[in-house]
Amino acid sequence: MKEVVIGIDIGGTNTKFGYVDREGNNLSSGSIPTDKYENLDDYMDYLHKELEKCKNEIDEDIKLAGIGIGAPNGNYYKGTIEYAPNLKWKGVVNLTDHFNKYYDVPVRLTNDANAAALGEMIYGGAKNMKDFIVITLGTGLGSGIVVNGDVVHGHDGFAGELGHTIVKPNGRRCGCGRRGCLETYVSATGIKRTVFKLFAATMEDSELRKYSYNELTAEMITKAAEKGDKLALEAFDNTGKVLGLKLADAVAHTSPEAIFLFGGLSKAGDFIFKPVQQYMEENLLEIYKNKVKILPSGLMDKNAAVMGASALIWKEIND
Repeated sequence: MKEVVIGIDIGGTNTKFGYVDREGNNLSSGSIPTDKYENLDDYMDYLHKELEKCKNEIDEDIKLAGIGIGAPNGNYYKGTIEYAPNLKWKGVVNLTDHFNKYYDVPVRLTNDANAAALGEMIYGGAKNMKDFIVITLGTGLGSGIVVNGDVVHGHDGFAGELGHTIVKPNGRRCGCGRRGCLETYVSATGIKRTVFKLFAATMEDSELRKYSYNELTAEMITKAAEKGDKLALEAFDNTGKVLGLKLADAVAHTSPEAIFLFGGLSKAGDFIFKPVQQYMEENLLEIYKNKVKILPSGLMDKNAAVMGASALIWKEIND
């Protein structure tokens, strides 16, 4: 009988899930809309039914070892989602208790970036590393920090929010309600805002000018950069400059062996990796120079969010 873990990634729009074995094989997977359910009990009922459907699609005998969940504002210590702005369940939601009504197995919850860091350590490019950082570059910027083989959770479960460190006091308005947060400059949304700032600051011709803000995507900016669009290239350089500066600070805190970039914006390849590496090195203290690698995630082409969530359980079992 094969041991498996259910990995669940709860996003603001969709919830993805899958049954994952120790080797990282996704035996069966699916998804449901998260934003369709304002009532958590209704959501749990539907999710449970879909998880059972997935289980029935697996041809071999399995034993469920646990359930790992990645979610925005997930608190590892309490098993709660707390004041997540992009979820319809407001306030503090004790999610692990809800899962234990359906499954008599260990249930562990953390934020999505910490889950990505665990996935990188168990299945990805950080298999032989004990000190590294994962930066997730999506709509916002998340981060998972690993020190001596353990994810840093802090005393309250919310450590490692690099996306909400301040880049510029009184700078761009952030969804968290403050101004100048890193993710307002470095994310799929942040680079769009940079492009529109460049529209106003320069007369440089660019194919990107024909798009409205809502139409423009980070992928479009990457494609323009591939064609040599100067404004797109400048946007990537500015983005890399800001991220490189903040990563130099992060290196001073934990001295990681590597920093992995993961998510949609990291698919821009050298357009983002080269300036990040350059500006990080320029801002590093001498003792750290030429020691820290900037690497793409080893999970980029896999169901990374589900695998990362499942790694919560596998790491606990292995430890």
